[in-house]
Amino acid sequence: MRLLAVFILIVMSSGQAQGQGAAPDTVTLNFVNADIEGVVKAVSEITGKNFVLDPRVKGSVNIVSARPMARALVYDVFLSALRLQGYAAVEDRGVVKIVPEADAKLHPGRTVIPSDKSRSAGDQIQTQVFTLKYESAAQLVPILRPLIAPANTITVYPASNTLVITDYAGNLQRIGRIIDAIDQPGGSDPVVIPLAHASALDVAQMVSRLFADAPQVAGPAGADTSQRLSVVADARSNSLVARSDNPSRITRLRSLVAMLDTPTGAAGNLHVVYLKNAEAVKVAETLRAIYLGETAPAAPRAMAIPVAAAPAGAPPPALPSLPGPQAVALSAGMIQADPATNSILINAPDAIYNNLRAALDKLDVRRAQVYVEALIAEITADKAAEFGIQWQSLSGAEKSGTNAFGGTNFGAPGQNILGIAASPASASRGLNIGVINGVVSIPGVGQVLNLNLLIRALESDNNANILSTPTLLTLDNEEARIVIGQNVPFITGQYALSGAATTPTPFQTVERRDVGLTLRVRPQISEGGTVRLQLYQEVSSVQDTSNPAGVITNKRAVESVVLVDDGQIVVIGGLIQDSVRDGVEKVPVLGDLPVLGALFTYNTRSRSKTNLMVFLRPTVLRDAQRADSITGSRYDYILGEQDKATPPHNPPLPDMEAPSLPPRQPGAPAAPPRAMWDFMHRGIP
Repeated sequence: MRLLAVFILIVMSSGQAQGQGAAPDTVTLNFVNADIEGVVKAVSEITGKNFVLDPRVKGSVNIVSARPMARALVYDVFLSALRLQGYAAVEDRGVVKIVPEADAKLHPGRTVIPSDKSRSAGDQIQTQVFTLKYESAAQLVPILRPLIAPANTITVYPASNTLVITDYAGNLQRIGRIIDAIDQPGGSDPVVIPLAHASALDVAQMVSRLFADAPQVAGPAGADTSQRLSVVADARSNSLVARSDNPSRITRLRSLVAMLDTPTGAAGNLHVVYLKNAEAVKVAETLRAIYLGETAPAAPRAMAIPVAAAPAGAPPPALPSLPGPQAVALSAGMIQADPATNSILINAPDAIYNNLRAALDKLDVRRAQVYVEALIAEITADKAAEFGIQWQSLSGAEKSGTNAFGGTNFGAPGQNILGIAASPASASRGLNIGVINGVVSIPGVGQVLNLNLLIRALESDNNANILSTPTLLTLDNEEARIVIGQNVPFITGQYALSGAATTPTPFQTVERRDVGLTLRVRPQISEGGTVRLQLYQEVSSVQDTSNPAGVITNKRAVESVVLVDDGQIVVIGGLIQDSVRDGVEKVPVLGDLPVLGALFTYNTRSRSKTNLMVFLRPTVLRDAQRADSITGSRYDYILGEQDKATPPHNPPLPDMEAPSLPPRQPGAPAAPPRAMWDFMHRGIP
């Protein structure tokens, strides 16, 4: 049986306390193996608080006080004793609930907000809100979680960067001091280091390589992020902008930059800048034009400045120079290009070099490319029909004396009855039905067939569907051209010696022109991705080469400037033509007779319809991945067409390997160098 020894000494007024030698309003507590319920009753009588015990609250309490304590401290000592037993007190609306520590957070208790200054200490369960200003609340959770009782909670609200912690009041005060020490500015804020002499661009590249090559300290979770250092150059102010989580890295950077940022001994410094994308010759001309007003390479000379007319014998005007002790005149020789290494040589003081270097970095950027597809769709439909009856009587031509012959004769050679009678092989296409009555001899012509009647009928229907897709890949703002066709000679003149010349040598002058498909385009990419295209599209073909005056060609050309969005199709021109022709050849009066008029009529009818449209689709290629996707699709398409064109196996004939592109490797260029070399030398021993 548990022994209960409760000894409560001195609960008296101030007068009684003084008579017995004790301090006023003090209490001496001694609880040895006291039941919690009994202790709660005693504390309730001393403090005047109302308590409610959870049925699960059981156990004994030991409290020993060698000296009297103030009555106000009794409640705090009681809470500490409960905490050691795994219980907590939650005060709500004048009632103190004693519950297991794990359930204390579920009962309403005191909540402390950041603006609340009256924060209590002790072993009372509270909920406190911490709002962070600089650090991330989510990153502090792994640090603070071990400091909080396992039964209590810590929660993050990312929207306001806030921590909500439920724990004992005394521990919340300690956590608050830890958060205040961690949540400080300046740990990772960027710092600006101005330079007076050196170029910020050169120094940034140097220190970035130096600190990047330094060994990184690895921890259990990987590399230590506090050792990272980011350095960026600001060319406008000639400064370095650095950022690091470790202040010592910033201090080392400042020391290194201070040693590098020193003036040089010479007035002019020679710098070599290697370009990665731009062309050194063109960039050098541009930079010289900025400082010297030149637009083309010229001999070294001083920069021209406008001056008033000087009197005779006056000294020449002074050249412009930089202020200060290191005054250097600006000259064209300051900026030179080395095409072999694609680099720029600058011989200038630091101030001018820094400005030029800032411009160089903006000019030497990777230029986007434009893949232009021109879609030329032509659909042509030609229909023609002819029908006619011709008759002729030639039998009287063989008789002597005056004879008569005659008949109808319509159409061109190969269609009329006289031409076919003279040469049956010259009959044109179509249905030709005739009646022949022997052979007759016509003076001056010879012997021909005696073709008395000819019925001719023909109907033709021609359709053509042509789709041409010339494509071009070019740099932004660079003109490109593709020509697919024939180089046809055109006679422009001829001359032959005659008369008394002993050795006549006639000759002709010929001019060759491209006939086929021509696409010339200059794209310009805007900031929003729209492509401005200055283009010329031409489709030409040879129609007739038998014309005595020269070759006849058909030509369709479009020249325009358009705006097209990236990857969109736009129509830039076209032709829709529909023509109908109806022709009748007949004998006057007789051809108009009903029914019988068909014997004296030849009818022709034709219709020609042309639909020609020219479309355009530009695709902007800003990186290698986008270019590789288009190259890969076209490469695979040609590879598939070559496989289809492979000759099938034929027993009487030997098998021959058809030329084919090497297979494209995934994630590699379209044609690996070695595979392309083997393809070019295939079949060469």
